[in-house]
Amino acid sequence: GKSPVRVCQMCFIAKQKEEEKRRAFEQMGDTVTQNQINAFLSEADLEIKQANQEVMDSLLRIYKAKVKPLEQRYRFDYYYSSLNDGDFEPRPIVLLLGQYSVGKTTFIRSLLERDFQGIRIGPEPTTDGFHAITYGPTDRAIPGNAAAVDVNRQFVGLAGFGANFLSRFQVAEVPSPLLDSLTIVDTPGVLSGEKQRLDRGYDFEAVVRWFVERADRILLLFDAHKLDISDEFKRVIMTLKGNDDKVRVVLNKADQVETQQLMRVYGALMWSLGKVFDTPEVCRVYMGSFWDKPIDPRGERFKDLFIKEKEDLIEDLKGLQRHCAIRKVNEMVKRTRLVRAHATMCDDFKQQLPVFGKGGAQKKIAQNISKHLDILVKKQCLSIGDFPQHKQIEGFLSTYKLEEFKDLNQRYIEIINIALSRDIPRMLDTIQKKQQEHDAQDIQDFGNNNPFDEFATPDSVTWVVDAASKQKYDNVFYSLSPQGNPPKVSGGAARPVLLQSGLPVEALRDIWGLVTSEGSVDQDEFALMMFLIQSARQNGVQSLPKELPLAYIPPSKRQQQLQPINDVLSGGSSSSGDMYQPGAQYQQPQGQAPSAPDEGGSGNLYPNPHQ
Repeated sequence: GKSPVRVCQMCFIAKQKEEEKRRAFEQMGDTVTQNQINAFLSEADLEIKQANQEVMDSLLRIYKAKVKPLEQRYRFDYYYSSLNDGDFEPRPIVLLLGQYSVGKTTFIRSLLERDFQGIRIGPEPTTDGFHAITYGPTDRAIPGNAAAVDVNRQFVGLAGFGANFLSRFQVAEVPSPLLDSLTIVDTPGVLSGEKQRLDRGYDFEAVVRWFVERADRILLLFDAHKLDISDEFKRVIMTLKGNDDKVRVVLNKADQVETQQLMRVYGALMWSLGKVFDTPEVCRVYMGSFWDKPIDPRGERFKDLFIKEKEDLIEDLKGLQRHCAIRKVNEMVKRTRLVRAHATMCDDFKQQLPVFGKGGAQKKIAQNISKHLDILVKKQCLSIGDFPQHKQIEGFLSTYKLEEFKDLNQRYIEIINIALSRDIPRMLDTIQKKQQEHDAQDIQDFGNNNPFDEFATPDSVTWVVDAASKQKYDNVFYSLSPQGNPPKVSGGAARPVLLQSGLPVEALRDIWGLVTSEGSVDQDEFALMMFLIQSARQNGVQSLPKELPLAYIPPSKRQQQLQPINDVLSGGSSSSGDMYQPGAQYQQPQGQAPSAPDEGGSGNLYPNPHQ
């Protein structure tokens, strides 16, 4: 008989990962699906994510077909590691760097407004490994070895740093709204003083460089009480060369210094950074107190400034998703030009080698690399900025023998030039058109707000839940198997889906109380609840109304208990009890707290934690 077919081990692992993802979405309840999770995203957000994914798919095809073959032919991985499918994930990466005890982990907790798996906070170095905090339907931790073999993640390339590093790497999945659009990477505190002599067990600077290459935003955190830059921190900052546009500086704990001292601290920070970066331009600096505690009395004078700085920083991070595709394309253009210049250099230097004594001749080229590059730039009409740094080239020439490389086929260069001149510009045009359509829709939506709605009747006021969103929410509603006539969903059935929003339980309890005082919701009430959750995710919990305005009340509910305003405006008699009051249908009796369903469909869905 025929021998049994052997299944590739990597295919088997990939299949296992897909099953794990499927089971993860089912952990919060059998009815929780990816479509239900996407229901918390606006149509504009979903369109941007879809457009970015299409661009990343096209970019991946260009890389594999036109750029990667030349990288492999001339060992470009000496400078930069090869890209994997996960590197073309459209979700931006935010990298945090700083010396120990400057508040990196606390900073992340303040952004997420919650803890995450593996969090440790203290005055001494507590984060002894790298933590990638990304979105997931439930709180869970994935060890580094498992994350490094998942081809659907961005961390496959980390396997090259060995088991010692992977044992200190972890992925934490958190159902947080902010993580819908980005991934945050927390790094070990950079050591100073005698601690710099400790052996981490892996190449710390090489790992940082790997993340720097892939990060969309790099945040350097400083403590207002210790601005000294240790030798290791200086070496880490040097790995940022060529990525200066990604860097932002956060001056943390700025509320714990006096006014005059704060000005001196800010000046000292600028002076220190100027020496390390060695650039005439100074990167953006955010000052404030980035944790969940109140502003220190010493910084009360600048409270408004600190709040505004934090808001600006969060807006900067949220904007990364919108421009993610353009940045990825820009990084690919830089990489492609580097690959072209590197391949041309290798072939040109190889042609200069004599028949005998190739090793000695190659060594002389490395010793006079500046002179040879100047000649090459003029001969091939290249830019000196397209080449790696001179020290990197010297290291490359001392590692590999040029005579072992094959001659450069000009067809490779032609393919690269086509990618740079035709393929990538087409993608940029597509991105620009999508962006213009999105901006035009924003303007249209803004113009739909009628300033005279306060004089409108219940029938004439447009419901805040538009038709497209209503259809999306209805699909989620019916996936929860509503019961009765009219169909209603119990609190126990709705709870797993609502928790997927990542909002605090207290906020979900308030939203439930705004919409209904019962233990179940019908189709329109469920849609309104989803709309309020989406609004809270985008604009903050503080944006929720205390009572529902007329535009928020579903049209099916307005005429059940309300007398039309037209009777009042026309002079008809109406008692105050009959007159329409915004949110009257949902107001609770005096002194009575709203009840909400528990798992079984009765009682309080989100009990008061203080009771």
